[in-house]
Amino acid sequence: MEKKLTLVQTIATATVFSAVSFWYGFMFGRESSRKELSQLIEDLRRDNPTPTSNSHSSS
Repeated sequence: MEKKLTLVQTIATATVFSAVSFWYGFMFGRESSRKELSQLIEDLRRDNPTPTSNSHSSS
């Protein structure tokens, strides 16, 4: 006996797969960005560069 998926089952399966794929991609991207930003912040703290903006202008 051959088992066939109905259109609703196929759409539901594709939706679940897409949601899970999106979630893992989002979490992986977020973690990757967090690591990259934390490394950049550490580099900036270590180098102690001169500020290039005028945010600390004396008036």
